[in-house]
Amino acid sequence: MKYYFNKTIKGTFEEVIDKVTQGLKDEGFGILTEIDVTATLKEKLDIDFKKYRILGACNPPYAHKALEAEDKIGTMLPCNVIVQEIEERLFEVAAVNPMASMQAVENEKLNTIAEEITDKLEKIIKNL
Repeated sequence: MKYYFNKTIKGTFEEVIDKVTQGLKDEGFGILTEIDVTATLKEKLDIDFKKYRILGACNPPYAHKALEAEDKIGTMLPCNVIVQEIEERLFEVAAVNPMASMQAVENEKLNTIAEEITDKLEKIIKNL
């Protein structure tokens, strides 16, 4: 089982970020964190790195259900989605596969939640 879903799309970096953010919003997710890896590597290590951003997405009702089922599941939240530059005006969008990460947790209550979140993230990536 792959630990991520991905798709390559064209546009500008900000257009792709906006499209991903809207797709997440349409499925009930918000962005809790946004890490600009490019800027961080430049600031901390003086390294020039391709455009790369990590979006920490959260669907509050599902996060609540998951936390009720397993209080340590917060170590695996939020669901990360990345946007990275492949070449000029071509970007890869990839989202974590919750089913792959939940395999490490032995809690049957999480299976249904993970399946539903997996379906939503796959749909978002597919529809970009």
